[in-house]
Amino acid sequence: MLTGALLILAPLFLGFALALENRHLMTAIHYGVEGLVYFILALLGLGLGQMEGVGSQLANMASQVAALVLVLLVANMAGLWLFHRWQPMAAREDHVDQPRGYRRLFLAGMKPLVAVVVGGLAGFYVLPDLPMAEDVATWSLMLLLFLIGLQLRNAGLSLRKLLLNRQGLGIALAMAGSSLLAGLALVPWLDAAWNESLALASGFGWYSLSGIVIGDALGPAWGGVAFLNDVIREIIALAIIPLLIGQRPAMAIGYGGATAMDFTLPVIRSSGGLACVPVAIASGFILSFLSPVLMAVFLSLGG
Repeated sequence: MLTGALLILAPLFLGFALALENRHLMTAIHYGVEGLVYFILALLGLGLGQMEGVGSQLANMASQVAALVLVLLVANMAGLWLFHRWQPMAAREDHVDQPRGYRRLFLAGMKPLVAVVVGGLAGFYVLPDLPMAEDVATWSLMLLLFLIGLQLRNAGLSLRKLLLNRQGLGIALAMAGSSLLAGLALVPWLDAAWNESLALASGFGWYSLSGIVIGDALGPAWGGVAFLNDVIREIIALAIIPLLIGQRPAMAIGYGGATAMDFTLPVIRSSGGLACVPVAIASGFILSFLSPVLMAVFLSLGG
């Protein structure tokens, strides 16, 4: 039923409808989002740690993550390469800076993984069963999506200009389309329903959201698979952006997915120059908005 989709999408759209001008409030929302993400990821880890037969399921989860990462990598690169051939884009190498901050970026990328691991260890070794944990995670997710909607609306970006950025829009659509094709191809490999496979393929690198949404709908095992798939995407993106962006900017920007507007943007800027920044922001913003919408719609089709 579509009720599940509306439950996820309603707070996102409500937050997006509200315009705020208070910078101090936006700063508080930023830290609130960060804290909620780590809290819910810890609850995801808690669910994994208290899952029956967790040891026997780890090998299966590893194979599912490997399948997702590999097939999505191939499909995304093929789709983005085709878009690059159709709409070539050149990075301005005369404005390129020396890459910097890699260690800081990798360490920052490890924080969500640490939150899941800590939650998992606490659930496995320390804490008793907590029947209210699932309800707490669901309501926390609703609040998180509301705050994310506020952030997207009040990021100082013009939605009209973002949608009119042909390169950014094209990269986002190529990324989303190739991901959904990969999701359909992965159905037999993942041993999942078609709508669940499509939901897993719709994270677009936004691991702090995909693991939470998928875990809330399908359970901690699938939430862990979604989370790890998108974490690994981000790590691969950090490695390949400097290698690809000089000759094929669309492929480098696109594979970063939703993170192109924030986490991987410094690497895109330092490796590809100022010309890549508006394209990356447009692509990342569109994918950031599409990701929760697609996940919610696909997950709702299973009821």
